[in-house]
Amino acid sequence: MAESSEGPGTVPEHERILQEIESTDTACVGPTLRSVYDDQPNAHKKFMEKLDACIRNHDKEIEKMCNFHHQGFVDAITELLKVRTDAEKLKVQVTDTNRRLQDAGKEVLVQTDNIIRCRIQQRNITTVVEKLQLCLPVLEMYSKLKEQMSAKRYYSALKTMEQLENVYFPRVSQYRFCQLMIENLPKLREDIKEISMSDLKDFLESIRKHSDKIGETAMKQAQQQKTFSVALPKQNNVQFGKKMYINDRIPEERNEIELKHAFEEEDENEEEVLTVQDLVDFSPVYRCLHIYSVLGDEETFENYYRKQRKKQARLVLQPQSNMHETVDGYRRYFTQIVGFFVVEDHILHVTQGLVTRAYTDELWNMALSKIIAVLRAHSSYCTDPDLVLELKNLIVIFADTLQGYGFPVNRLFDLLFEIRDQYSETLLKKWAGVFRDIFEEDNYSPIPVVNEEEYKIVISKFPFQDPDLEKQSFPKKFPMSQSVPRIYTQVKEFIYASLKFSESLHRSSTEIDDMLRKSTNLLLTRTLNSCLLNLIRKPHIGLTELVQIIINTTHLEQACKYLEDFITNITNISQETVHTTRLYGLSTFKDARHAAEGEIYTKLNQKIDEFVQLADYDWTMSEPDGRASGYLMDLINFLRSIFQVFTHLPLLDLFMVWDWSTYLADYGQPASKYLRVNPNTALTLLEKVKDTNKKNNIFAQFRKNDRDKQKLIETVMKQLRSLVNGMSHHT
Repeated sequence: MAESSEGPGTVPEHERILQEIESTDTACVGPTLRSVYDDQPNAHKKFMEKLDACIRNHDKEIEKMCNFHHQGFVDAITELLKVRTDAEKLKVQVTDTNRRLQDAGKEVLVQTDNIIRCRIQQRNITTVVEKLQLCLPVLEMYSKLKEQMSAKRYYSALKTMEQLENVYFPRVSQYRFCQLMIENLPKLREDIKEISMSDLKDFLESIRKHSDKIGETAMKQAQQQKTFSVALPKQNNVQFGKKMYINDRIPEERNEIELKHAFEEEDENEEEVLTVQDLVDFSPVYRCLHIYSVLGDEETFENYYRKQRKKQARLVLQPQSNMHETVDGYRRYFTQIVGFFVVEDHILHVTQGLVTRAYTDELWNMALSKIIAVLRAHSSYCTDPDLVLELKNLIVIFADTLQGYGFPVNRLFDLLFEIRDQYSETLLKKWAGVFRDIFEEDNYSPIPVVNEEEYKIVISKFPFQDPDLEKQSFPKKFPMSQSVPRIYTQVKEFIYASLKFSESLHRSSTEIDDMLRKSTNLLLTRTLNSCLLNLIRKPHIGLTELVQIIINTTHLEQACKYLEDFITNITNISQETVHTTRLYGLSTFKDARHAAEGEIYTKLNQKIDEFVQLADYDWTMSEPDGRASGYLMDLINFLRSIFQVFTHLPLLDLFMVWDWSTYLADYGQPASKYLRVNPNTALTLLEKVKDTNKKNNIFAQFRKNDRDKQKLIETVMKQLRSLVNGMSHHT
């Protein structure tokens, strides 16, 4: 009844749902069951009924199946029960085996744990080793950096820093120690800069203190290189000097001595040759330059170095106030300057860019101007010619030394020509004193010689040639006094002294010859002439001394040609050369004789006036007593003694030996013996002689000798009148 009351569509739907439930996963039955409640009202009751019917059907089928398999089940249970006893035994055995296995596995577990820990440690160690392999080179390089810093190998330390930054630090940049190292490098660089700059300052201070030693060594080496170039020409001069005449032996002896000294000096200098590197350690400069180059701050270093060196240059160029007093003062000044520029030249050639040729040229030009100004000022205080000569030698060595290092020195040689004029002035002043001493020590009497040896000594000092004197027997006298050979010798010494200044000035023989002749002319025309004039005007110089002075100047005048030959032999420049300067000594001695003659006239008049004023004569005799008056006898004796003094005067030879032919033949010639005898004066004296002869002897015209003498006098007077008329016409 219940089943018949169900709708026709309900039963199939419920079967479908049951089929879905049986065939669908239990997780998905929710939607199926929900559809039961979504259908008609009370559909779920019908579904439950249908479900119960299905369950019953399944129970029946299960029961059928169980009945079918019951015997097998029973058999299985029976078998299972049989196995139960064996299973218990097996359980006991398994339990025992498990216990024994557990006991045995405890040690294995311990070892396994140890192995696990070892494996972990091994893995960690491997990781550490790998990391250390990255870190150790960094640490080693950093340790190397520290060692380099301790050993003051700063340039290498900077290179190590570059390697650390570019190669090693990037590998371990994640570690803290690396960051600390990176942060420390700038400080290390600054420390290196400060230390290297401190070393540079010490170096600059050291070379400032040792510049004089460096310069002294450089100047010695430059002088050593010139030794043979100086010695060989001197050797040639020795050979040439042997051709000189006997009166000029001094050059030969002096050259031999100087040549020997030159070779001895060369032997000494060859013992040890030092260079600037031997005297100065330049490593601080190299290190500092390299360090600043690596740091990229090379310009700062260059500017600092040049600035400091310029300051040192100004200090070196500042001389001491008393430098001019000794040659050591000049030598110290030059050696310091040479040392300074030798160091700069070395820096120029061994470094690149620290100093340049333009910089050194600018520095040298500045220094050269200062040097010239200093030398010009200090040399003006020098009054000793020996000091001036030593200064010149120092300047030459100084110039040659720096020229060897490539510095232009032409202005220094130009300065030497200024100093040469000053040297000549100091020589003239020195020789003025020498001449004064000679004149003071002279006895103004002819030189006596008692034997041949003394005679040769005199002619070896003075070129005197007189065949008549040579024929005379000993003892005999030279006409000149002792001052003549001494003055002649001193003039040659002056020429030697003047020549010394020209050595090593790189001047031609013509220029040296011209300089020697001009200097000698100044000595004769200014110094010697002034000394002679002062001597002549001295009150204590009497008539005898004045006459001897006239004789002396005559012989000195004749010796001038030998002085010219002497200069020619030294310079090897012929006197016939167009530009050769002539000696003006002739006019000097003629002027001195003229002054002496005037002084003789003045003193003679004074003597006569004194003679007449002081004599006590009877001027009022009543009648003659048959003999000459006493005052006339005294006057005649006085005049006889005076004219006895005048016997050596050239003017008297015209009347005493009647040497008119020589006078007329040589008139107007520069070397004339009677150059100072005026024709008008000679004519006047000759007319008085003629008148006196006529008055003294009225019978002279009857004697042939007297007539010939009168004719000769008239002939000479005629020629003298023509000379006087010629002079008037010329005037």
